Amino acid sequence: MRLYALCDRDALRSREVDLENFVEIVKKHNGEIIQYRNKHDDIAAIKNDLITLRALWDGFLIINDYYELIPFCDGVHIGQEDLYAIDTNPLRAITILKTAIGNDKIIGLSTHNLKEIEIANALDINYIGLGAYRATVTKSEAKVLGESLDELASHSKHPVGAIGGVNMDDIFKHVTYHVIGSGLLE
Repeated sequence: MRLYALCDRDALRSREVDLENFVEIVKKHNGEIIQYRNKHDDIAAIKNDLITLRALWDGFLIINDYYELIPFCDGVHIGQEDLYAIDTNPLRAITILKTAIGNDKIIGLSTHNLKEIEIANALDINYIGLGAYRATVTKSEAKVLGESLDELASHSKHPVGAIGGVNMDDIFKHVTYHVIGSGLLE
């Protein structure tokens, strides 16, 4: 199992876990990637958290959505809505994003079904997030793929991170990363 840790600021606050303790948990589980997600703070607070994480974490650091903060991390993860907000043509959207962040940065894209995976296969990105595997508190509106997630993952030409209710002991054949957020805090 390769760990891609989701650092959700709201989840950390609700469990009274600071960034330093979160990074220690990720290190204990040999995590490779931390994605920082913050849907409620202003950009200055998000930037400060990224600076703190970078000081604590030597692995890959990915920002969720805020690609304008790319100088403070190694890449960006965007959702389907974010992709199409950049441009209605996904190929153009990724070209625009790469121009904005630089070709040496990582790009991840959320996917939820075979059609989105097939579109992602034509894009110059580094990985896809696929899910949700199970329903979660933070993503309760997500469509649950369940056991079909692994079969869908087999259609991706990019490495796949299984998202949404994934546990460390889940077994997949076609998934590269277990993306785990609040499950690390339990």
